[in-house]
Amino acid sequence: MNRRTVKSLINTVLILVSHTVFSQNSPAPLKLVEILLTPDHADWNYKTGEEAQVKVTVLKYGVPINDAEVEYSFGQEMMEPEGSRLLKLREGFGTIGIGTSHQPGFRQLKVKAKHNGSSYENQVKLAFSPEEIEATTALPADFSQFWKQNIEENRNVALNPVVEQLPEHSTSTVDVYLVSIQINAKGQRLYGYLCKPKKPGKYPVIFSPPGAGVKPFAPNTFFADQSFISFTTEIHGLSPMIDATVYRSISSAFGDYWLNNLHNRDTYYYKKVYLGCVKAIDYLCSLPEFDGRNVAVTGGSQGGALAIVTAALHPKVKCLVSFYPALSDIKGYLHNRAGGWPHMLNPSNARLNNRPENLNTIQYYDVVNFARQIKVPGFYSWGYNDNTCPPTSIYAAVNSIQAPKTISITPISGHWRFEETNRESISWIKKQLNLVETRSK
Repeated sequence: MNRRTVKSLINTVLILVSHTVFSQNSPAPLKLVEILLTPDHADWNYKTGEEAQVKVTVLKYGVPINDAEVEYSFGQEMMEPEGSRLLKLREGFGTIGIGTSHQPGFRQLKVKAKHNGSSYENQVKLAFSPEEIEATTALPADFSQFWKQNIEENRNVALNPVVEQLPEHSTSTVDVYLVSIQINAKGQRLYGYLCKPKKPGKYPVIFSPPGAGVKPFAPNTFFADQSFISFTTEIHGLSPMIDATVYRSISSAFGDYWLNNLHNRDTYYYKKVYLGCVKAIDYLCSLPEFDGRNVAVTGGSQGGALAIVTAALHPKVKCLVSFYPALSDIKGYLHNRAGGWPHMLNPSNARLNNRPENLNTIQYYDVVNFARQIKVPGFYSWGYNDNTCPPTSIYAAVNSIQAPKTISITPISGHWRFEETNRESISWIKKQLNLVETRSK
């Protein structure tokens, strides 16, 4: 056996060993070192003018690290911190006072620690009289007329649905279809997965618009297994079944779509999106299996925003669920506080986007102004540690709603939610629609 053959065999063995080692190394469900932050109010809520303190513990294997040192900063949510300081923890414990807020809003504490050359961090955001947070976005005098006129014009456009059954995604109890509908006179279309219970009958319908981004997604039969007809969509006129690699290329080409034609309210990107959501409800209500009464909409982040928009614009929606809605009180940054995703007016973006024509368009698309139009019951849920859709912006929207509200807050969560909250929202929808509880299969 020559030297080249031996070297080749060694490399092959090393590759196989490496592959075996890494294939056995599942991601850890928790960090080796944890920074535990415990506010002195269990609900993380304070009154304006009330001082807040946070207990800090650095844990390794769940045990406090003696003489750990942390670096921390605090200040108003999403704004420049009021300075950075060091704290030596005695026997692994310490307390940080983060001051107070004299205006309704949030203060944010960020903590970092180093151990054996690795860095760890955590944060908490504490609320100060959040139920008193008011929106900074004004309501244009012609807001309702603008949307009424556009919806009426769009109603003249036939849905022209294209429906393709997907046996490979269907189950023993649910039929799955790829559906596209025409949403405007330009011929633009909205794609999504329609899921129907196989059992003959009349069913409530539920519309589920997507979170942000340009990406593929798979069918989800959960709602159909709960005796709903569901329509889960994208918003860009692209089939969700396109290959993921192709989608990445498309996403790069789209770029920051939320800035597309921001200067003009009549051609802004989200106009076709909002009107497309209205057409999605029209389509669901046209199905022969629709029970003729019960229409719900649910979503999170961008989808949470679109849930509010859809409920405000379509009179057949009877209830909505909105998790951490985006596009809320976008102008907050112009008032020295956190604004909503996509943060187009934060300090790094304000100079580019803070133009009169842009600010005018934002008023017609900000979720706050749709929240002011809501007339049906809603379930709203979010967490305080969310940096994508900051809680200040969410409170600005939800506090603007005059219709009945069920609010479920889990302060510790960020831009995500617990399964318990999902279950709570489903039970709430069924109660609103007077439906019998059904267990997921």
